Formats: sequence, structure tokens, C-alpha cells
Amino acid sequence: MVKLTGAQMVCESLLNEGVDVIFGLPGGAILPLYGTLPEYPDLRHILVRHEQGAAHAADGYARATGKPGVAWATSGPGATNLVTGIATAQMDSVPMVVITGQVSRAAIGTDAFQETDITGITLPITKHNFLVMNASDIPNVIKEAFHIATTGRPGPVLVDIPKDVFTEQSDVEMKNVKLNIPGYSPNIEGHSNQISKAAKLINKSKRPVILAGHGIHLSQSYSELKVFAEKTQIPVITTLLGISSFNEEHLLFVGMPGMHGMAYANHAIEKSDLLIALGMRFDDRITGDPKSFALSSKKIHIDIDPSEIGKSIPVDVPIVGNIKDVLSRLTEQIDPGDHIEWIKEIDVLKIKHPSLDIRKSDKLLPQQIIKELSDITKGEAIIATGVGQHQMWAAQHYKFKEPRSWISSGGSGAMGFEVPGAMGAQVGRPDKTVWSIAGDGGFQMTMCELATLAENKIPVKFAILNNNYLGMVRQWQEMFYNKDYVASTYSANPDFVKLAKAFGIFGTRVTKQEEITAAIHEAMDFDGPAIVDFIVEQEENVYPMIPGGGSIHDMIEEPKPKELLR
Repeated sequence: MVKLTGAQMVCESLLNEGVDVIFGLPGGAILPLYGTLPEYPDLRHILVRHEQGAAHAADGYARATGKPGVAWATSGPGATNLVTGIATAQMDSVPMVVITGQVSRAAIGTDAFQETDITGITLPITKHNFLVMNASDIPNVIKEAFHIATTGRPGPVLVDIPKDVFTEQSDVEMKNVKLNIPGYSPNIEGHSNQISKAAKLINKSKRPVILAGHGIHLSQSYSELKVFAEKTQIPVITTLLGISSFNEEHLLFVGMPGMHGMAYANHAIEKSDLLIALGMRFDDRITGDPKSFALSSKKIHIDIDPSEIGKSIPVDVPIVGNIKDVLSRLTEQIDPGDHIEWIKEIDVLKIKHPSLDIRKSDKLLPQQIIKELSDITKGEAIIATGVGQHQMWAAQHYKFKEPRSWISSGGSGAMGFEVPGAMGAQVGRPDKTVWSIAGDGGFQMTMCELATLAENKIPVKFAILNNNYLGMVRQWQEMFYNKDYVASTYSANPDFVKLAKAFGIFGTRVTKQEEITAAIHEAMDFDGPAIVDFIVEQEENVYPMIPGGGSIHDMIEEPKPKELLR
């Protein structure tokens, strides 16, 4: 045993868990931890400009690498500023460990300066949280936090540590810390009988479809999905968070479903006789009205979280388990498939409901920008987005080839994710080109992190689709609120090129179609962060669109133009 302070125990524990980077911002209650950091040069600390940026960056890091992200902040407002990022990670099942400083033990409950009950606040938006009242408990708590965050259905875990616990000394064992979490034992294997039932349904199905969700990423089941799809010859549809789990150039790839998914993908689901749902939760953006969703199909649902199965959509064969394990066993039991007629039928749907055609226009269209970015990067960049129109266009028009190359806030729909989320992804994957496709609205929510990018020479490239609107809000107001554009217009956006120069980074503006390619290359050639301000058509809409709560029968498709760009 060795005598260490609580702060030293935290750092030792993080190193034992393989942590190499922390996103954070100091303050009074966490200063003892910051004072200890110089003793641990293997822990890289990235100083953010706002704690929300720390949480989103840890999230982006986790999504891009598959390793848990780590963020920390001080008590009170420092901790509460993390809340949006924690909720985002919880909704999307992202493994994170968040450490917050707290006022000293004697002051807890007295409304002391910068005291906030952060464990109470985050109880509904964390997988678990801890309030550590003795320094000797820190090694066990940190180990448990990482285990809980990364096993079963992943998620964020918060560890709240009072200031005087950081400074308290104790004799502790750091090398052989043992887990003791009674009652926590996620089922990963899947029931053999259920797997056999699923295999029988698959073998007799004529029009099956795979719905691949975020669980493919979380379980790292990319090869298992590919082998399963190719053996069965079943078309693959990826949810918004399942994007990049299956190569989009593969002949079996269909597209994305849901409110702004490809019309032909929605029609394929509607016409299918079997849906095989892998690590997805049948959320409302996919199902619309659950009473009218895919009524003609049987449903197999594989998920590690039993609470998700049957929650929204009744299923015929529920399988609780890790997709990687279940899919391997299922693949062994199924017959080699041949669904040529069904695939031909989907090809006809693609012709009847093209969805992704880009019309010719004299104005700068967002879809065209993303298509050119996809072509230039060969579909091999990591793409991070915020939430809104730009997110949907990116999901539709970028052709993803590699796993973990789509970084986006799904369930929470957090605007502002695009800047720090991209930052975390780039820190985690320095070998990759990272583009943040951003809306001008969401970008402004966290653009203070440009300073963090510049200071740390983190070379994220930003494509701002600048339409001077909260684009998706404006689209809904146009379609469903009689064009009553209230509080959705940004008439005083900053000059993003001058903003870039203010931070000492590259900035350029594009107003014409013929300038797109050169601007993208310029940004990529610049050794550091870069901004391309694309001045796009202001009232362009995302199509297709299924109104909220509607069904495929309510889907609005874009009228076919006379001339198409592609």
C-alpha cells in the first residue's frame, strides 16, 4: 500500500483505466486535482472555454474511438454546465466518466458558495453516479465508474468529489482494485431458444430488412453485421446513429429511414415481411405513429437493454444480449440466403422515390456542398454535426465508408454539439481528417471552443452551412405554422471569416458553386483548424419529410425538378 491524496488516487485510477486525455475547466472545488496534474504527464488535459464543450468533446472522443471519454469541472455552475453534454451521452448510450468537484464535506447542504447537488440533478441523465465521502473509496469508485460506463448498455457515470476529499490522504492499494457491484450483471449471451426462433423466421422470410442502429458501433459488430448480411443477402438500413456501421457503397446498403430518411428506405420497411432490429430503439423519428409502423412485418429485436425491447413496437422474437455475440451465433444457424427479387423490388423503389437527387440551381445548395465534400474526401473523413437541417443533409448525402466516422447528437438533439464534438473526435483520431458540418445557429452556441482548437492546434475543418436561419425551425414554421417565421431568423450573424482570423485560423467564404471544390481543398491543406463559410440558399428544405407523429402515408417528397445536378 501507498499513502496518496484523493487527487493522486484519481489520477492513478485514470491511468490504470487507460485514460490518455481529459477535457476540463478548473474552479475552486476541483483545484486540488488540477494541482496534482503536473505529477502525471501522461494525462493530457485540454482546457476548454466552457464546460459544455468538455462534456461534448468527451462524447465525441468516445464515439470516434470506442473508448470512454473523460470530462471534469468544478462545483456549482461548472458542474451544471456539463448537464447538456451528460444528457446527450445518456440518450445515445455513449460511455463517459465525468468527475466534478464539490464543496467540502462540512459545507454540503449549507448552500455554500458554488454548491449544487449535482448527483441529484444528474440522477435521471446518468447511468449511475457517486458522491465520494472518503478518499480511500476513490480507487474502487473510479474502477466501478468505468466498468458501469462501458459494459452492458454504455452511458455516462458521474463521480462527485468534495474538495477536502481531494486533499485527504489515505493508505490505499492501487494495483489490484477489485470490483464489487452486486446486482449488476448485464446479459450478453442471448437465449438459445430465442436465437433459434429468429433463425427460423429469417430462413423463411421473403422480404427481410436489417435495421442497424447505434448498438453496432457500441458493440463493435461491424464484421459480424457484414458477414450476416452477406450470408443472408438481406438489405441493410442504418438508423441515424447507425450511420457508418455498414459501408454505404455495399450493394446491400439501402439508406437511412425515418422522418428525413430516404423515401425508398421507408417504403422498404413498409413492404417488408421481417424486420431484424439490431441495437436500435424504434424511436419516434423512425416509427412515426407506432400504430401504423410496418404492420405487415414480423419483428426480431436484438438489444443488450431489455427495457428497450417492446417499449415502443411489439416484437415477435426478443433477444436480450450483446449484438456481437448474438449475431455470430445467429449467423451459424441461418441458411445462405437469396433475395434477388426483393432487392430488385427495392431498386424499383429507388427509381420511383429517388429522394437524393439534387436539382440544378443558380444558388448554392447545401446538398451539393456535402456531395462534393464526400467525393473529395472519398467518404473516408470523420463527419461531426450539430442538429437540424445540416445534420439531415449530411446524413443523406455523405457516403460513409468507415466505421465510427459519423459523430452526431441523436436522441437529445443538442445544438452546439458540432464544435466540441468534432474537437473530441479529432483528439481521439489524430490520424483522420475531421470535418464539422455545422449550422450557423448551432455553431454560435459553442464557437468559443475555436480558441481551444487554435491553442491546441487541433485541425478540425468546419463547413458552416450559413442560411441566417434556425433552419429546421424555419422549415417547420413554413410547413406547419403558415410561414410564421417567429424567432427563427438570424439577421446579425458574425462574419465567420473575420472570426476565424481573430482566432488565428484559416477562414474563407463561398458564395458560388464553382468555388466549393477549391475552398474544401484549401481548408484541408491548411495545417490547423479552418472555417469555410458557405452562404447557402436561405429557404432550402430537407426532403423527404414525415410530419411528427405521422406515418409513411403522410410522407412529403420533394417535387421532381426539370433538371438535376445528378
